[in-house]
Amino acid sequence: MVLETFVGITATVLGIFGALFIVYGAAIAIVELLMREMRIRAISYRDIRWVFTTRILIGLEFFVAADVIKTILEPTPQDLAILGALVAIRTVVSYFLGKEVSELPEERKL
Repeated sequence: MVLETFVGITATVLGIFGALFIVYGAAIAIVELLMREMRIRAISYRDIRWVFTTRILIGLEFFVAADVIKTILEPTPQDLAILGALVAIRTVVSYFLGKEVSELPEERKL
């Protein structure tokens, strides 16, 4: 009972943190985009995309961790199938976002 509660809370916290990190990245990207459009700051669209994409990647990693933790205790075949599908989808999305980030200039990767 205590372990189930701990696992549930941990998975929920990781999921919330992942969502908040993506929202945080979106907020940064929106602010930078508005600053660019109002000519307050000279920043490229590529740099704005890099900021948002990296935050999405980190958020997705937290979502995958939350899903794995949720299925630790007595997983049913249906739970494992759902987890497999979620991890596969998020892995594909992460792969393509990671590929996009890797194509950025070296000075932005730091």
